[in-house]
Amino acid sequence: MPSNFFDDVNQYFDAACRHTEVSPDILGQIRACNGVYRLRFPVRRDDDTIVVIEGYRAEHSHHRLPTKGGIRYSLDVSQSEVMALSALMTYKCAVVDVPFGGAKGGVCVDPRNESASFLERVTRRYTSELIRKRFIGPDVDVPAPDVGTGEREMGWIYDTYKILGPDTLNALACVTGKATNVHGVSGRREATGLGAVIALEHFLSEEEDVKPLGLETGLAGKRIIVPGLGKVGLHAALSAIERDAVIVGVSVSDGALYDEGGLDVEAVLLHRAETGSLRGFPDARYLANPDAILEEPCDVLIPSALEHQITAENAPKLQAKVIVEAANGPVDPQADAILREAGTVVLPDIYANAGGVVVSYFEWIKNLSHVSFERMTRRYQQISNNRILDAISRLTGKSVPPEDAALLLQAPNEIDFVRTALENTMAISYEKIREPWKRRSLPDLRTAAYLSAIESVASSYALDGIFP
Repeated sequence: MPSNFFDDVNQYFDAACRHTEVSPDILGQIRACNGVYRLRFPVRRDDDTIVVIEGYRAEHSHHRLPTKGGIRYSLDVSQSEVMALSALMTYKCAVVDVPFGGAKGGVCVDPRNESASFLERVTRRYTSELIRKRFIGPDVDVPAPDVGTGEREMGWIYDTYKILGPDTLNALACVTGKATNVHGVSGRREATGLGAVIALEHFLSEEEDVKPLGLETGLAGKRIIVPGLGKVGLHAALSAIERDAVIVGVSVSDGALYDEGGLDVEAVLLHRAETGSLRGFPDARYLANPDAILEEPCDVLIPSALEHQITAENAPKLQAKVIVEAANGPVDPQADAILREAGTVVLPDIYANAGGVVVSYFEWIKNLSHVSFERMTRRYQQISNNRILDAISRLTGKSVPPEDAALLLQAPNEIDFVRTALENTMAISYEKIREPWKRRSLPDLRTAAYLSAIESVASSYALDGIFP
């Protein structure tokens, strides 16, 4: 991995700046990371020994508040990484028009090798440190899950904030990605992977864009490889299968599988759970090196693990025609240039993996309003639908078939609201970046996405009166 991930993000930023008339002073402010909190704190292990844990929280931009971004648990966490990821969050929120500044956090701990009780103590102590420095709060900075964390850790964060935080009325809104029984929102778990597939669908809907790649429009039949079959990759794969795509390759940390005829992803996971490995999965070729899956034949590659999976070393060997960045920063700038020269289209992370923050926004709204999305409308919608059915029967003299009536009488649940709003957001946002890509003949969709983000953030600064 390059020594400074933040520099790589800024390289993409600088490339987009060449196409904007925003003043250099404002660009300098947008580019800078506003603040980084580096902390070290002691935690007691299960055997009563004490270990000192290192953690970070970066707030990249305060042009909108609260700031928003995940917390990852990994031994590879560094200051450069959280700064880079917080910058990506700023630009991501701007692209999908979610009213947050970007933030990101990380704790240097390997969750795979630690007990739940130790991780709980780490999470609660980390949260208490953020509270002490006002780096968390419903109107200040709202974390979410990331690599190595999930609903469990978000629940611990909420509980700690509820006990120690200054805002008890809106404590639920201090963190998103919570379990639904802790007032999370339905659909958050699969949102990033689903959003990436929705982004791919929008790209593939434009014949003008896919024809030069030798592809037909639509997702049906597309051969897809998903490197990184974790939380994001799994839901991306399942969402693609639901839309009649074919998953021909997947990888996990200790290996990969490839089958030109298509993989049963759920069977793959079951096999790994039972045997501890992908090795031996029937009718598929096993690759001991998980990175080798990137170079196998496919139409679409959806990298869904960590940053810099695709570098100058392996980029020339890739056979995919479209790359969807479901992970943050999976393509480094050198590889990006190689892929662009080769005619490969990259759907950039600041658009393609924004589904998570979009649905986190819905959860934040739900927690601040203290009411679920369907509570005020569900019964009324059922009554309205029933009146429509009665009117149809009176006007036609015929009854609607029972199966059709049952569908029409179904009122939307929370997950229906969430998924519809996510699809609408991804559709509007794609048009927002595709239009300048075509109209201004920009080099690629990444430049168009960064340009959209830059001009959106600059506009926020001007409206706030920060710059005259």
